[in-house]
Amino acid sequence: MSNTHGKFIWCELMTPDPDAAAKFYGSVVGWTSSKMPAEDQPEYVIFEANGVRVAGMMPFPAELEGQGIPPNWTGYVAVDNVDQSARDFAANGGTVRRQPADIPGIGRFAVVADPDGAVLCIMTPLPMENPPPELPFDTPGHVGWRELYANDGAKAFDFYSKLFGWTKDQDFDMGPMGVYHIFAEHGKQTGGMMTRPPEVKMAFWSHYFTVPALDAAIERTNAGGGKVVNGPMEVPGGWVCQAVDPQGAYFCLSAGKR
Repeated sequence: MSNTHGKFIWCELMTPDPDAAAKFYGSVVGWTSSKMPAEDQPEYVIFEANGVRVAGMMPFPAELEGQGIPPNWTGYVAVDNVDQSARDFAANGGTVRRQPADIPGIGRFAVVADPDGAVLCIMTPLPMENPPPELPFDTPGHVGWRELYANDGAKAFDFYSKLFGWTKDQDFDMGPMGVYHIFAEHGKQTGGMMTRPPEVKMAFWSHYFTVPALDAAIERTNAGGGKVVNGPMEVPGGWVCQAVDPQGAYFCLSAGKR
């Protein structure tokens, strides 16, 4: 495996109202947005934090309407060979939701789901002339943490460890809520996974956007038409909350202070 295999490299929002979503996340997270020209493709929006590209956004695809799929954020993980990784997902109990395809000038990607149904995109990116700098996870405006609610947290870790090479950083005992498995990619803490509680009806990945202070970001979330569904909660190193945006996409916020 290369030193990029298994690394989260992007986060993408599918939403029915990109203009409203751009305004909302600009207020809540502090992102600036710009539209990327794309011939014969849906208009794509790039979110930046302090001049660094951190996430993207596209209109909710018409072919997904009526299938019970809500607006959502999806993470992208770099792999050395996207075609082989897609086969590996299928061979180990996962599914390929969209077969590998090329994005001109960007790379080759596929949409996959783990054995529990949690969805990710995998991508073999083309080399970049000016790759974005590596920044600390607590840099405001950046995707600072990823989290998986799995049907079985321990089995999920074994699955991703095999396919992405993730290693276990530490297990955190949360008492009645079970064990929180913190994982690392190439020695760097990246996220956590846990067995989902009964009130969480399906397995899914969530993505935490870093803000300077949580209470102020929650106020901006409410003012912009979003809704906090869990939190604020104190965690090691700071505070977090989970929320939905005005279009119904689930997202999370993290900060070092209230």
